[in-house]
Amino acid sequence: MELLFERTESGVAILTLNRPDALNSLTTALKVALRDTLQEIQDDDSVRAVVLAGAGRAFCGGQDLREHVDLLESGSSAPLSTVAEHYNPIATLLGGMPKPVVAAVRGMAAGAGASLALLCDFRIGGPKTAFLMAFANVGLAGDTGISWALPRIVGHAKALELLLLAEPVPAQAAFGLGMLTRLTDDDEDVLPSALELADRLAAGPTVAYGQIKRELAAGGSGSLAAALAVEAEAQATCGRTADHRDATAAFVQKQRPVFNGA
Repeated sequence: MELLFERTESGVAILTLNRPDALNSLTTALKVALRDTLQEIQDDDSVRAVVLAGAGRAFCGGQDLREHVDLLESGSSAPLSTVAEHYNPIATLLGGMPKPVVAAVRGMAAGAGASLALLCDFRIGGPKTAFLMAFANVGLAGDTGISWALPRIVGHAKALELLLLAEPVPAQAAFGLGMLTRLTDDDEDVLPSALELADRLAAGPTVAYGQIKRELAAGGSGSLAAALAVEAEAQATCGRTADHRDATAAFVQKQRPVFNGA
């Protein structure tokens, strides 16, 4: 299987891109599996957090260029239609996921692979982690939400530099730019650290987490008035949850709250 899907007892869904011999590059089959599985996870209230990882020594090398060349030479429209059919839906689902998403970025994240990682809420990397905005190297513009995610993390000027020059960003530099949330001392610690963080998030107020993500998406691209309207809606949604009522009571009673995601 090109995509592995596992659920933990704590409510974490682990998605593993599973083409290690090809640096987990994205074939049509893998893109379809990822798109459809993300849709399933989005609609599943029992999933409280998500981990996205890659098998082997790389996170994801981006589009499978061997398949892409074959499609180009066949005269098929598929090389162009994959953006609308696969990459855009994947980016929408991943970037708008109403629960926390942690990327375990071991090794290279290139092209659409970098886009996937940067759409996640948290990114854990190791010494060999690197990002490469590889699109211009093959005469393409960015896709899979990179024009939305990258400047939000590094700023417009740095995003322009990374996309136009298309040079690798090593782990320490990526950490300094905010492209990595945490940097482990050993590459073997990347996935365990990501799972540890996901477990912590899965035990938290997941409705509130989803609404915070919604607030930031609106606040980063709209007016103050629009942001305030979203905040009012978000607080109304959170205020109706048992998590809010129980956690408030626990705080008053000086007890540790327990969140059930409802």
